[in-house]
Amino acid sequence: MEPWLELGEEALRQYIDARSVFEACEVAREKAALVRGGMIWRTVKEREYLIRTRSDGSQNSLGARSEDTEQVYRKFVERKESAEARVKSLKEELDKQQRLNRALFVGRAPDILVGILNMLDRLSISEHFIVVGTHALYAYESAAGVRLQEAALATRDVDLLWDTRKRLQFVSRMKAMDTSMLGALRKVDKTFELDELQPFTAVNSKGFEVDIIRREHGDDDPHPLRLTDDEGDFWAVQARRANVLLSAKPFSTPIVATSGKMARMRTIDPRTFVEFKRWMADLPDRDPVKVSRDRMQASIVERLTADRLSHVR
Repeated sequence: MEPWLELGEEALRQYIDARSVFEACEVAREKAALVRGGMIWRTVKEREYLIRTRSDGSQNSLGARSEDTEQVYRKFVERKESAEARVKSLKEELDKQQRLNRALFVGRAPDILVGILNMLDRLSISEHFIVVGTHALYAYESAAGVRLQEAALATRDVDLLWDTRKRLQFVSRMKAMDTSMLGALRKVDKTFELDELQPFTAVNSKGFEVDIIRREHGDDDPHPLRLTDDEGDFWAVQARRANVLLSAKPFSTPIVATSGKMARMRTIDPRTFVEFKRWMADLPDRDPVKVSRDRMQASIVERLTADRLSHVR
């Protein structure tokens, strides 16, 4: 049996078109974020000052009213209006492309996975997590324009590797948003609940699991470690050799759900995936059922990298 099937020409063209729009939308949103908030004129002791306001409620003065500050104000308004108009236009086009994705059966990633990835981006916390394990295969097959055999993708859980090296920034961000990681996950599916026996795992009403893992702790890396100060939040579980995954070259590409919706997956270089899976398969305490899948996935990704992802360096 061939390890993958070619994506049909029509579906492949559609993915390429949709990916271009998706990536243009990402760039537009980044530029729009630079002008998030606003500028206002405020009178203080009979003098007008230009005030920069931000979405987090902070403000700072840019100086008294003058030709220079008036020009700063005009340019800001022009940039903001232009950026917002471009985001709106691209969002409409992306909605169209995502409907075409569904009509042409372009995607097959689980909708819940794409929803989780989009939630991480929307809350600006995606930089703190890497998708590892079986679900990384959706990124590799998307980049290669193929569909891997179903047996390689059979799993009902996604592993999110939390980068504890950035934990202070993460905690600060979550406090600013007044939410926990479990609360953020419930924005995607309100039925997610923590497993009482495994507080690093959340399970929804359909049995889909989200595991939060972390590298093995060191002298400057406390353990046990909860993701936020919320008493009902995830505790991250240590994973052997996870530091290898954290230091691996990143691999990032848009993936498509069965619904046609898209999200950016951030994972590890496929060569690191192959090496790590083979290491896992050789562990004496590894579940025999998982050993055969580890070896199958390693072989498939190794061949896929050689044949279709050789441009990855």
